[in-house]
Amino acid sequence: MVVTSQDNHTTPVTASSGAAGAVAATAAPATSAAGRRTSRRAGRTVPTRSRAARRRDLPFALLFILPAVAGFAIFYAYPTFRGVYLSFTDFHVLTPPTWTGLANFRELVHDGVFWHSLWVTVYFVLLSVAFGTLVSLVTAVVLHRVTRSTVLRGVILLPFLISNVIAALVWQWMLDPELGIVDIALKHLTGHSIMFFGSGGWAIPSLAAISVWKWMGYYALLIFAGLQTIPPTIYEAGRVDGAGEVQMFRRLTVPLLRPILAMVVVLTVINAFQVFDIVQVTTEGGPANASNVLQMYIYRKAFRQFDFGYAATMSLALFALLIAVTFTQLRLARANESDLN
Repeated sequence: MVVTSQDNHTTPVTASSGAAGAVAATAAPATSAAGRRTSRRAGRTVPTRSRAARRRDLPFALLFILPAVAGFAIFYAYPTFRGVYLSFTDFHVLTPPTWTGLANFRELVHDGVFWHSLWVTVYFVLLSVAFGTLVSLVTAVVLHRVTRSTVLRGVILLPFLISNVIAALVWQWMLDPELGIVDIALKHLTGHSIMFFGSGGWAIPSLAAISVWKWMGYYALLIFAGLQTIPPTIYEAGRVDGAGEVQMFRRLTVPLLRPILAMVVVLTVINAFQVFDIVQVTTEGGPANASNVLQMYIYRKAFRQFDFGYAATMSLALFALLIAVTFTQLRLARANESDLN
């Protein structure tokens, strides 16, 4: 018997195997040295690719990701850095930008219209987040607990597939104080009409209602997907303990959906802070700046007054505000934790 060593293992070779056994025993290390490396994972030997093979694939990998990297650099990275630079300049398109340092930021601090627009935007965000999250949550629970119809899910998602401009136009016609179907119904019920977009008190709530209707289906499906991860045994245990549907919703569903709800709230806040198109189509910031959200004010400064430097300053301030609000929400909501663990 001949004993050979391979990878710290002893391999016996009997004399009956002859020269073929000796050749096989000595050829195994040569095969291992040729590049077929192995790694032990979960108690078994798994072949891994050699470093030379990965090096050969690197040019092809870079080639495939090049379009995405180029698009990100051209349409995201460069405009971002360009906007940061313009926020420190006086730039009016027809003349080259002039460096002014912090002059735009000092003007921002004392700009009453900016702070009014910021308050209007915050008011819109609060309405959109509160009612949007609540309506989406109730809709998702109804889809999960009452019906499993895929047709109904598709119908609920339809408003999300409509562009914001089309949605704003449709609701503008429906809420028209003269010919709108909603106004006609209100006249039959109450005897008088409401100026939804022509009244300072109704403009922002009306815009928030359009936004909730537009995004409700998308957020409801996100929450519905989160409900699928909750084991049915939890609800069965709740019924055994005598809990009703409302109690299980408060005590079981909402706590177990905390990560999903945190994500929905963050997405709603970011989307609401960026509202522009439905305001531009319906009210254009009126009446008397009652719906002059921050994005609308930035648009007017940039594309009507051609003060791109100051508009970039307000955009940078909005960007910093969104980052602060998002991280605060994630921290307070403990979005990375789940009671399912």
